[in-house]
Amino acid sequence: MALHPDFLPTGQPTVGHRRRYGTLPEEERLGVGVVGLHEGHTMLVALRSSGLCRPVAGCDLAEEKRVAALQAAPGIFVTDDYRRLLERPDVQIVAIYTPDPLHAEQIEMAFEAGKHVICTKPLINDAEQIPRLLKAQKTSRMRLQVGQSTRFYEPFQRQRELYEEGRMGEVEVLDAHYNHRMDWYYEKSPWTIADTHWAYLGLSHPVDLARWYLGPIAEVSAVGTVTTLGARYGMRTPDAISVNLIGASGRIARVLGNYGFHELPRARSLIECFLMGSSGSSLARYPDLRFTYHDEHGIELEEDYHHAMAGYYYRHELKGMHYGEFCNYADYFASKLLAGEPNSPDLEEGLQTVLVMRAIVESLETGGTVQVNAIQVSDAEL
Repeated sequence: MALHPDFLPTGQPTVGHRRRYGTLPEEERLGVGVVGLHEGHTMLVALRSSGLCRPVAGCDLAEEKRVAALQAAPGIFVTDDYRRLLERPDVQIVAIYTPDPLHAEQIEMAFEAGKHVICTKPLINDAEQIPRLLKAQKTSRMRLQVGQSTRFYEPFQRQRELYEEGRMGEVEVLDAHYNHRMDWYYEKSPWTIADTHWAYLGLSHPVDLARWYLGPIAEVSAVGTVTTLGARYGMRTPDAISVNLIGASGRIARVLGNYGFHELPRARSLIECFLMGSSGSSLARYPDLRFTYHDEHGIELEEDYHHAMAGYYYRHELKGMHYGEFCNYADYFASKLLAGEPNSPDLEEGLQTVLVMRAIVESLETGGTVQVNAIQVSDAEL
């Protein structure tokens, strides 16, 4: 007899310890319609662990992905027409995992249909779309959660908890990177070569971390190069980028992204956030389920969540799958909607990060330091 996909061949459950944001009876959980069933397939599987959400619909142009979605979440409605998904009353949250250039229009359509939105990072890759999104949200009063998976990964959640408890003091310097060899990604998603920039596609992780801790960013200075791997795939813009950022507070951060290098996964994690505060330091990692900090005596401590949480975050598949993060931010967002409380990162925060990334692109193109403008949309535009 075939085992349920939530169980290992041993009969033990796949999902172990996890964070909880609340539980509702199945019929009362918020219905999620997923658009873009490649990365969005992960969300369908992730929602098996949810206490506040349930998958009800999926949308993709590719028939094979719609078939796979039905296998992952039997009984959901599937379609190749986004409008049909938006028409469904059981869809209360639309989760968007389509190519970046499509996000702005799909978010606007969801708002106009009266749906809340989860949108994967980068939220958008064209800052000219900011006014239309702010207008659509103001008119509809719908809310958005940016799917910043790194924030919702266990080591980064723990790092934030200690920071908010005051254990790190004031953040003085932040060093964050996302380094990942991307030949497989170019093969999977060739649109990335011509239709976006690694300042948006990859740096969206460490730039978000810098904004999370430093607050508003005042200026950036960036340098970049096209790696041998990037050149092989026809990249015309840098796929290795280093950025210095200065916060409005005067505190500083360094952000690095290299998408063409040869990885040393035992030596350095793909994503790291090294927080250096006035009272302490800490280091969060991805995909390693490890978090390092020190006690009041300077003794280094490490929390290792692999045994307890690998089932939840990876489902014992490829290390680095995003099941746990997706479920975390879906349940987090649902909990805030149900409680009438603000969520983070929301639309405005996500758009502020977009402006930082746009400034990084400008710095790469001009070779100079670029001031980051805050969102300023006139009443006439709204």
